[in-house]
Amino acid sequence: MTHTPDGTRPDEPGFPPYEELRVPVAGGELAVLRWPAADPAAPVVLALHGITANGLTWARVAHHLAGRVTLLAPDLRGRGGSGTLPGPYGIAAHADDMAALVRALDTGPVVLTGHSMGAFAAALTAVRHPDLPSALLLVDGGVSFPVPAGLDPDDLVAAVIGPAMRRLSMTFPDRPAYREFWQRHPAFAGAWSPWVDAYIQRDLVGEEPALRPSCRLDAVRVDGTGQLGGEVADAVHRLPRPAALLWAERGLMDEPQGLYDEQRLAAAGVDRTPLRPLPVPGTNHYTIVVGDAGARVVAEHLLTAAGVS
Repeated sequence: MTHTPDGTRPDEPGFPPYEELRVPVAGGELAVLRWPAADPAAPVVLALHGITANGLTWARVAHHLAGRVTLLAPDLRGRGGSGTLPGPYGIAAHADDMAALVRALDTGPVVLTGHSMGAFAAALTAVRHPDLPSALLLVDGGVSFPVPAGLDPDDLVAAVIGPAMRRLSMTFPDRPAYREFWQRHPAFAGAWSPWVDAYIQRDLVGEEPALRPSCRLDAVRVDGTGQLGGEVADAVHRLPRPAALLWAERGLMDEPQGLYDEQRLAAAGVDRTPLRPLPVPGTNHYTIVVGDAGARVVAEHLLTAAGVS
């Protein structure tokens, strides 16, 4: 079935329709958004979203892919249409869910990509299931930094994504109120679009006047702390193949300091990994995938990785 999410304009030029699939994984079914290629034999891209996001993060990238590949974008466990999937949560659980998805849909090897937390999940998926990706692209995520001594991991996660975590405990009287909440976010100043609207509206569940975000706070806590060490942090050092890392020059709140820069990546030892870091000027942590310019760059890299002109 083709969907147009609540709050979007179905007549918006270029807004890409998608199908929603249900795929069996441990404990239930994963919701997977699918933008089909014009050619059924075209390569497949599997795209993983960030820690409090959903599969419609990738709608604008889908627009620029323009049917040259099939794009699969799941709502990860504990988010969106997969919000009722139970734990255990964690980056390893997402990696194993991706392997189950690829098996269930019989896609063969896929071009694997992820944004933010999704980049950590994509990297670990490649390590745990090395036959799954034909190519790998990380987008503003996937590279960890050492946790300062004496700092509680929960405090560090709250410091980085605190505003997003607070949103998960809020309720909203209707969809326009949720739209207005997001339109005040500094990252979207001058960057609002039907793609962004679709992405944020998919997040809502419940009934008026108490709509709430679908993302489960316990999933965020487990996934957030899981990025800080162990096999997740080590995954970029053990990738089975070379990969690119696209990084935004600005941060989550559109602040001048992004998550990454040349100095931070050097300190993280990226030169000793299979990663090739590439900056995407003029983007912040969100607009590198939901903004037009950022989505175009991401799509170009995915098409190159898929061997499609």
